[in-house]
Amino acid sequence: MRPTHEMRFPPSTGPAADEAILTFRARVLDKLTYHVGKDAGHALEHDWFVATALAVRDYVTRHWMDSTRRTYRDGSKRVYYLSLEFLIGRQLFEALGNLGLTETARQALADLGVDLDRLRKREADPGLGNGGLGRLAACYLESMSTMRIPAYGYGIRYDHGIFRQALTDGWQVELPEEWLSSGNPWEFERPEVTYTIGFGGHVESVANADGTTSATWRPADGVKAVAYDTPITGWRGAHVNTLRLWSARAADPISLQEFNRGDHVGALAERVRLEAVSRVLYPADHTSAGQELRLRQEIFFASASLQDILRRHQSQHGDLLTLPDHVAIQINDTHPAIAIPELMRLLVDEHGMNWELAWDITRSVFNYTNHTLLPEALEKWSVPLMEGLLPRHMQIIFQINGLHLDELRTRGCTDTGVLSTVSLIEENGGRSVRMGNLAFLGSQHVNGVSALHTQLMRTTVFRDFASLYPGRIVNKTNGITFRRWLYQANPALTDLIIRAVGPTLLDDESRLHELEPYADDAAFRERFAAIRRANKVALGRIVAERLSVPLNPDAIFDVHIKRIHEYKRQLLNLLETIALFQDMRDNPTAQWVPRVKIFAGKAAPGYEQAKLIIKLATDVARVVNRDPVVRERLKVVFIPNYNVSVAEAVIPAADLSEQISTAGMEASGTGNMKLALNGALTIGTLDGANIEIGEHVGTDNLFIFGLLADEVAARRREGLDASASIAASPALERALHDLATGVFSPDDPTRYRGLVDGLRHHDFFMVCADFAAYQATQHTIAETYRDPAAWWRKAVLNTARMGWFSADRAILEYAHQIWDAGPEKS
Repeated sequence: MRPTHEMRFPPSTGPAADEAILTFRARVLDKLTYHVGKDAGHALEHDWFVATALAVRDYVTRHWMDSTRRTYRDGSKRVYYLSLEFLIGRQLFEALGNLGLTETARQALADLGVDLDRLRKREADPGLGNGGLGRLAACYLESMSTMRIPAYGYGIRYDHGIFRQALTDGWQVELPEEWLSSGNPWEFERPEVTYTIGFGGHVESVANADGTTSATWRPADGVKAVAYDTPITGWRGAHVNTLRLWSARAADPISLQEFNRGDHVGALAERVRLEAVSRVLYPADHTSAGQELRLRQEIFFASASLQDILRRHQSQHGDLLTLPDHVAIQINDTHPAIAIPELMRLLVDEHGMNWELAWDITRSVFNYTNHTLLPEALEKWSVPLMEGLLPRHMQIIFQINGLHLDELRTRGCTDTGVLSTVSLIEENGGRSVRMGNLAFLGSQHVNGVSALHTQLMRTTVFRDFASLYPGRIVNKTNGITFRRWLYQANPALTDLIIRAVGPTLLDDESRLHELEPYADDAAFRERFAAIRRANKVALGRIVAERLSVPLNPDAIFDVHIKRIHEYKRQLLNLLETIALFQDMRDNPTAQWVPRVKIFAGKAAPGYEQAKLIIKLATDVARVVNRDPVVRERLKVVFIPNYNVSVAEAVIPAADLSEQISTAGMEASGTGNMKLALNGALTIGTLDGANIEIGEHVGTDNLFIFGLLADEVAARRREGLDASASIAASPALERALHDLATGVFSPDDPTRYRGLVDGLRHHDFFMVCADFAAYQATQHTIAETYRDPAAWWRKAVLNTARMGWFSADRAILEYAHQIWDAGPEKS
């Protein structure tokens, strides 16, 4: 249940509603004239979008100013959420919905001959994230606003996001994201909020009168971080928090000397080099230049954010000794971990605090969310790179590490293996800094994001830390904001639920459970199914427009939408798709349940195997979709450039949710929650939050298969050859044979030979090991779909039992158990 407050939505009918419509219309026309500079008779659709967004922003800003004043008045503790990603999605409908202005805006614009739903499509998806990490950060920031917890989100204002995904002959091509090309009406530039971030140089030691020494860092160069603020509105305007993003700006925009000598390109070279920091999310790091740029990005946003936090605290509270009383910093994965030595540098070097006190404060304000057990995601930076780019930080890390190891020896820990494991410095294969260890050591709490993930943190990557620092690792299972993923994405289903359980659901998602009796109401199930079919028809129109592939809305929409990675096992799904295709061709007169396989997701630019999996998906789609035998009974589509807006179209139309990661490798997942909330049935392994979804929804309302996490570990110890698994499954053997011999790649018959060899002899992700169980479960799903009463009963129960997975619940757990922060007073 959310905190109560005085703001209520405007009335939907009557004189007050008419006045609200007139006021909104006048504000839009004012923005169109005086901010866009257009007359209504000549305005283009984009002009109307900008005018509408600016008008809505004015409503938001009033609540924003009120929220800020209350926070300063009450001296409330602030939460600072540091994340390299904030996948916030389009903001127009989120702001309108949270302020209760959607229908007011719709009618006001209709009176002007403008369609609000068409304007929605004119808004660009902000290129500020890639996947679940960034979407979680966005959900949490909105939930903090809804729960009235004063907060700032800190990140980078990427000019070009991660990339815009295009497909050329089925291969992923990375193009620059152009989300800022027409401006961003939601943000406020803050040129007065600027900090200088240094790089390189050297450190000078100065002897003090008391016999101690002080360090002074003399950077070789630096870049300015300029703030851009976007207000993030909570439900019913309860509170508005700030997303502050940093943009890099060179101190000197041009070298006039070079320019006047005729080197017009060279005159801009230094600016381009420095400002590259905020150009692109996750630059490829397979080169030394790419690695350096990533580290520059991390210190850039961490330092700017910390300088901003300290400035605000000193301005309001004065003494930095009270920082833990007023500040809680959450670092979202290991990317912001460099903030820990940076805060030590600021406190010790810039503010003259002694080391021990600074370290106590640092460990009191920081908390760390771990999102993965994958080694490549637990960042490591080479010591030479760190010494060259951040020499003072490297000194601080060495000192933290030395004191840490000395303390452990004092406590009686003399096991060299344990000391080596918990050291911040890895000595093997070239010295490097373990950022995951640094994040753990410098934080008061370290949390996993699902029960299984947290358990595995304690028993695998942080096993020795968990033993040495018992109680520091805690679990906070992820959550999603229902405002976007149900109320906005699926308004028809929302209306149906409200008619059943009442409108107070909108303020308390735990009331979803009151929908459970309707699972046995045939008329309700029919309405639920009709809404799903309408959403499938709508998605079919999008797919037909983009890919020219017609979809059968009466087929099972089998959805696999997530980042492309081997552990997420899109490959397992594709192999089963090939086997299903072969079965349909062999038995064309059988009564097959129609199936539409929907894939979407991006592969990291340097991840060649993931890119090959995308190519395979498009090759399989080309063969299947042209086949005259299977026709409408099986279609395969890969929707390019997956983002929040694509997800909002796909999720309400999904019948089946593919959550089939190798057990023990998915930290949590949030796509599984969004799909289940909208009534999709899950096919999945007992991995991540699938386990908790099963506990709440009931395992009889999911389709669980495959090896367990401990069984995966045992298989890996025994060996990775998959010959026995393949021999036991003729369908798998045939699918692999057809892949290896070019049936799905006639233009290049050997394209997938290496992939198939890898599966046969190095089945690390248990694709072959789990294939037979996966295929059998897919057969069970098809049979279940033949029984509409059974299928839709499960679907309704999935929706009814997902209330616990609200981001609001998760945020209150963080607030009470990690941050010691509470809702502001009214």
